[in-house]
Amino acid sequence: MECLIGIAFNDYVLIAADMSNFQSVLVMKSDEKKLYKLSNKIAMAVSGESGDTTQFAEYIAKNVQLYKMRNGYELSPHAAATFTRRNMAEYLRSRTPYMVNLLIAGYDDQTGPELYFLDYLASMVKVPYASHGYGGFFSRSIMDRYYRKDLPYEEGYKVLQRCVQDVHKRLIINLPNFQVQKIDKEGITECPAITVQSLQSHVAPKQEGNTFNYIECD
Repeated sequence: MECLIGIAFNDYVLIAADMSNFQSVLVMKSDEKKLYKLSNKIAMAVSGESGDTTQFAEYIAKNVQLYKMRNGYELSPHAAATFTRRNMAEYLRSRTPYMVNLLIAGYDDQTGPELYFLDYLASMVKVPYASHGYGGFFSRSIMDRYYRKDLPYEEGYKVLQRCVQDVHKRLIINLPNFQVQKIDKEGITECPAITVQSLQSHVAPKQEGNTFNYIECD
C-alpha cells in the first residue's frame, strides 16, 4: 500500500516516499520517515513490513558509514546498491528474509546522478526513473509522458508533483503526504513535502453559475 518514486536527471536525482504507516485497515501515522541517508550523497527509500524496513535500512546505513570510517572514503552509489543487494540476497536464502523494496539514489563525482531499483527478491537494475507500490502503476505512466533527462530542478519537481497528484486522484488508499529529497553534487537536500494542501494551492476555483469547476493554474 506504500509508494516510492525516484527520477534521475542530468545533474540531480529526486526521490520521494509516502509518509503513511498502516496496520491492517488502520492508519497509524502520517509523518513516517522512509528516506534514509546512507552517506553525504546517497539516500535510500524503503517500503515493506514495518519492522523489516527500519531494521534493514539502519543496518545498511550503519555499515556504509563503517566502511567510510575504516577506509577513509565513501562508497559510490553503485557500490552501495551492490552491497545492499548482496545482503538482501543472503537474507533471502536464510530463515529471516527481509521483505522490503528499495530505491537507492546518489550522485557519483565521476558518472553523475544514479538511481537503482531493488525489490524484495534481491533484483537490482539502474534506471532513469522507477517506483514501488500501487501508486507506481499510475506514476510510471506520468514519468514516461513527461520525463526528460535535461529538465531543470523546478520542472523535475513538477513532474514529481504530477505523479503524486495522480496517486491522490486514482488510488483508493489514502497517501496524503510525500517526503522529497534531491541529491546532487552538493549532497542531499530536503525539498518541500508534497501534500494534499500543497497541491491544492496550485489549483484555483473558477465559478460558473452555482457550481465551481477547478482548473489548474500555470
